Amino acid sequence: MIRIGIIGGTGLGSVLEEQLDPGQRAEINPKTPFGHPAAPIVMGEIDGTAIALLQRHGKHHQFSPTNVPYQANIFALKMAGCTHVIASGACGSLQKKIRPGELVLCDQVIDRTVLRHRSFYAMPEVGAAVHVEMADPFCPTMRAWLRESAASIPSSVHDHGTYICIEGPSFSTRAEAQFHRRMGGDVVGMTAMPECRLAREAEMAYALIALPTDDDCWKPGNTDSTLLETIIGNLEQATSSAIAMVSRALRNTEILERSPSPAHTALNNAIWTDVDAIDPGVRTGLAPLWGRVVKG
Repeated sequence: MIRIGIIGGTGLGSVLEEQLDPGQRAEINPKTPFGHPAAPIVMGEIDGTAIALLQRHGKHHQFSPTNVPYQANIFALKMAGCTHVIASGACGSLQKKIRPGELVLCDQVIDRTVLRHRSFYAMPEVGAAVHVEMADPFCPTMRAWLRESAASIPSSVHDHGTYICIEGPSFSTRAEAQFHRRMGGDVVGMTAMPECRLAREAEMAYALIALPTDDDCWKPGNTDSTLLETIIGNLEQATSSAIAMVSRALRNTEILERSPSPAHTALNNAIWTDVDAIDPGVRTGLAPLWGRVVKG
């Protein structure tokens, strides 16, 4: 059964929550080995598609990008039965071709974070070497599915883009913004990593809808007194377009059903440790993640 986790901010989640079938709506707040998720997960259905809504930064946006409980969020979505994840996030544009208020279906990411737990499996107590393939971090099947629904929305949707993920919480310097452009970045944000890597480690397909709100600071004159108002207006426009695209996509998940994502078998050759040598308690504790290939 397909269940789609949707990770986003208050705007995206609250509008989609209003579309839930009232008879199917429920809230869960599972405790994971990494603590509770940032907010209770709202479960339900939209047009017959099972979904789970999660506010990445918490109900009151209390978690900065560095302190988002990424491991708990992804683990909880996996426990909730999610097979696919749609994530959205505000970002800055690094290229003239990407205008604020438009959407980007990212296909690559560069991780420049330094303070976050990068993996479920990097902690010494796990006692296992697990190496997932990350050459194509965003699910091609999901990107094609979303792209198909993009034709019906008024905003431009870019079907390729490299996301530079910085630590934050401050924004880039001008020198950093120019560096990110030279690296080949198309947008810059603070939340795609380690979220996208953790989803792959949990064998969930993951797609990112980037919501450019401004031109970052590489563009001269991008720091005037009305910038905040402009950013908020662009975010509202991009969020509205993302909601329209996702809502349309949820009406028909046939492409997801007939084309399994490479992420769904990400652990097939990723566990290099002899399973019998892994502590039984660890095998059981992480069963929601690797139980398909690591038996308790």
